[in-house]
Amino acid sequence: MKIIYGLQKIRKIKKPVVALGVFDGVHRGHIKILRAIVTKAHSIRGRSVVLTFWPHPQAEKSLYSLEHRLRLIGEQGVDICIVINFNRQFCGMPAFDFIKDILIEKIGANFIYIGENFRFGRNAEGNYRTLRKLSGKFNFKLKVFKVIKMGGREISSTYIRNLITKGDLPLACKLLSRRVSILGTVIKGNFLGRKIGFPTANINPHHEVVPPNGVYAVRVIFNGKIFKGVCYIGKRPTFQIEKAKIHIEVHIFDFKQNIYAKFLEIQFIKKIRKEKKFDSPASLAKEIRKDASIANRVFSLH
Repeated sequence: MKIIYGLQKIRKIKKPVVALGVFDGVHRGHIKILRAIVTKAHSIRGRSVVLTFWPHPQAEKSLYSLEHRLRLIGEQGVDICIVINFNRQFCGMPAFDFIKDILIEKIGANFIYIGENFRFGRNAEGNYRTLRKLSGKFNFKLKVFKVIKMGGREISSTYIRNLITKGDLPLACKLLSRRVSILGTVIKGNFLGRKIGFPTANINPHHEVVPPNGVYAVRVIFNGKIFKGVCYIGKRPTFQIEKAKIHIEVHIFDFKQNIYAKFLEIQFIKKIRKEKKFDSPASLAKEIRKDASIANRVFSLH
């Protein structure tokens, strides 16, 4: 997928089929829209285009970082993703100007696909009715997707954020149609895990929404390969270091590569236990061995 940052770099696009949205989470509802533009673009020998925004227009905590979101959008087969800087100037653009200047003159949209709750323009004045009203004037076709429901409740990024924060990962997984995951950079720690026989990769997550403190069986994606491991999220109460700070550490089974400054994706399979304080590092090491054994049993079932 080609990624274009900013409107100035857009060049002529052949028969663009455009999806509009933040797509934070790239959940089931988003995937339905993305797959639809890909299918339509193939059928008319055009190009599927996503127009998205960063940072989040509602200043929400990000469910996924921009990097992670772009990866997931690309996995749906989209040809081009345009990232617009949602700054004060763009925020003040009238809905009519957004359609005329950006969708039509800049991108040349032939087809526009949106979710029915998508809003745009100054003070969120634009919606699907605005686009429908102007579709004849600007000669584009509009397709509006209803919000998908599961269990009688609408699927939304806000709902999924709340589920992850409170620890309901199984339901969040169903709404996302994939495992809850973290994309982050490996940073140097203080080698506490190595000292007790369990070296860990310390993760600086690229987004703010992470599961609750505890120990999890996880899959780790690195350089396109899948590894198994256990992930700890918490404040390291046994060592009483930097009490207020949340740490994310992953011990990868049978792994010895130097991965400082590399990206890892951590996919959460199952929570093993809550965070707790141990009497000594030796007691903690004993518990981690138990965690690893439980994780391996979890992997055999998943």
